[in-house]
Amino acid sequence: MSTDRNKTFGKKEHLCKLTLIEQLFGGGAKAMTAWPMRMVFLLVDKKDEQAPSVQVLISVSKRYFKHAVKRNRVKRQIREAFRYQKQELETCMQNYVGKQLLVAFVWQTEQLQPSKLVSTKMTKLLDRLVDNIKEMQSETVMKESSL
Repeated sequence: MSTDRNKTFGKKEHLCKLTLIEQLFGGGAKAMTAWPMRMVFLLVDKKDEQAPSVQVLISVSKRYFKHAVKRNRVKRQIREAFRYQKQELETCMQNYVGKQLLVAFVWQTEQLQPSKLVSTKMTKLLDRLVDNIKEMQSETVMKESSL
């Protein structure tokens, strides 16, 4: 079985720093929903040059799933879906030098969903996110050209 190094989701890509998480949920972030997931994202300045261009947080509430086994299953589904579809997002972020994208995926339903559905919803969310980033890039270019 061959391993593709681009389809990993390592520790550096996990959003763990409390200051970055507070910045993401503190206000100014944008959100999109594709049931059963909600995606919250924010473009910030990189504080560390070694930091990856995209960092991700995955949240599944204890309110929806009392048993850790079910929460872990949902988190695993979200991780797998993101891991297989993150390449387009990373190539889009290469144009933003010195910027970092913070993304949080929040589960919003009490029911377990099949992995195929989670994957299709992840595709939909990431496509919308890439379109949003490209739109922000074009607005930045237009502002710079008008100056």
